[in-house]
Amino acid sequence: MSRVLALWCMDWPAVAAATAAGLGATDPVAVTLANRVIACSAAARAAGVRRGLRRREAQARCPQLHVATADPAGDARHFEAVTAAVDDVVPRTEVLRPGLLVVSIRGAARYFGSEQAVAERLVDAVAAVGAECQTGIADQLGTAVFAARAGRIVEPGQDAAFLSALSIRQLAAEPSLAGPGREELADLLWRMGIRTIGQFAELSRTDVTSRFGADALQAHRFARGEADRGPSGRELPADLDVVMNCDPPIDRVDAAAFAGRSLAGELHRSLESAGVGCTRLAIQAVTTNGEELNRVWRCAEPLTEDATADRVRWQLDGWLARRHGGQGPTAPITVLRLHPVEVVSAGALQLPLWGSSGDDDRLRARRALVRVQGLLGLEAVRVPVLSGGRGPAERITLTALGDEPVPRFDPEQPWPGQLPEPSPAVLLDDPVEVLDAQGEPVRVTRRGMFSSYPARLESASHGGDLTWWAGPWPVDERWWDPASAKSGHTARAQVLTAPGRAMLLCYRQRRWYVEGIYE
Repeated sequence: MSRVLALWCMDWPAVAAATAAGLGATDPVAVTLANRVIACSAAARAAGVRRGLRRREAQARCPQLHVATADPAGDARHFEAVTAAVDDVVPRTEVLRPGLLVVSIRGAARYFGSEQAVAERLVDAVAAVGAECQTGIADQLGTAVFAARAGRIVEPGQDAAFLSALSIRQLAAEPSLAGPGREELADLLWRMGIRTIGQFAELSRTDVTSRFGADALQAHRFARGEADRGPSGRELPADLDVVMNCDPPIDRVDAAAFAGRSLAGELHRSLESAGVGCTRLAIQAVTTNGEELNRVWRCAEPLTEDATADRVRWQLDGWLARRHGGQGPTAPITVLRLHPVEVVSAGALQLPLWGSSGDDDRLRARRALVRVQGLLGLEAVRVPVLSGGRGPAERITLTALGDEPVPRFDPEQPWPGQLPEPSPAVLLDDPVEVLDAQGEPVRVTRRGMFSSYPARLESASHGGDLTWWAGPWPVDERWWDPASAKSGHTARAQVLTAPGRAMLLCYRQRRWYVEGIYE
């Protein structure tokens, strides 16, 4: 049985930022993105700094705090020294993200005598380059990552037992392993009373698939300690590798960035023609002295062209930085190759948002959105997917651009009380007062009827006399969750105001809201 070791460098963005600024390991450091802390050092946490804090609040808690802006390229460049140190002990490492890597250790354990000996060797090797780390060993890659967070060696065949005690919210704790919507899945399971991964693993696979979708099935396989990515891998189509002969040889970061962009475009044209997307990418290089360099990057979702270019640039930047520091390759890079190690269906990369207005328009729009996503973060650009639900807002699942468009709920399942077509063109959630002819508030009784005939709407932006109305249509949902905003007695009604505006109203928790406008 193959065994996997995960090596985790804690708070790596903060460690890389401290290294770039020439700070020590005991200095408080925080890394921010969009004005919020996304990583901080142990010294900063001791002073009260936490992830999610605004930059100003973090500085107020720790006046000596060094604040750095998130720099994924810098994180990858500094992590190359760690990866190279691990490669010297156990070859063929795979980088999940800067700060986290995995490697198969079945052969290394025989060579060094035990898995514990391998882990100790790797910790010492990483310490020699000035970094701290924790290791974890398990049968499956995902379990090994969580074992590294705990500093544990999981006995063979005990992956599921180790995971069973972890909180269900840990399903979304590691972004390099989680698919789209994993955080929403973990939150939903928690609200349903499923508090541990072990309880989730006890559910029927059929029930999980039919109720929660494809990503939940992958999470369920992980919870049970089953093999990673077994059903999603495919045989590699022939001739997908792309090669660049570098003339002149690459010895500068700007040349590396240009080479990465060119190769990424060529690779993705090959992948698109084969109808696949790449989830494990090997970046290979040969120097003018004949030295061969190789690094494998693994991702939870298929790489986009821009994500591929970023990883190539990061890796070349790391190799060149080590060369100029006298520790890496001894000569410039003359041959560069991209080799897709593992591919899956490329359906997740399609973007059917602009209809059939032409491939050029769609590609231009996609490039613009990917650029915005690169500036503001993965969740800054999201596209809608038709989902199951009763109200119009519930029938839309927003997924990050580039992620697999998996609906939160199956739209093909029956949804008693679902609003009939057509749906409102504009979705709102604005409070409004519904009054009768005498100016008294109109409510929905427990029998599902109006307390009196509605005659007028009153609000800052949706007021007016009613010329027509239909309903109400009662919907009882989430009766098991009193804390939910949708629990208890809910009803919907359609109305037409005197200016000729048709609206959908929703009555919940004894208040009326404008849920949508028909256009």
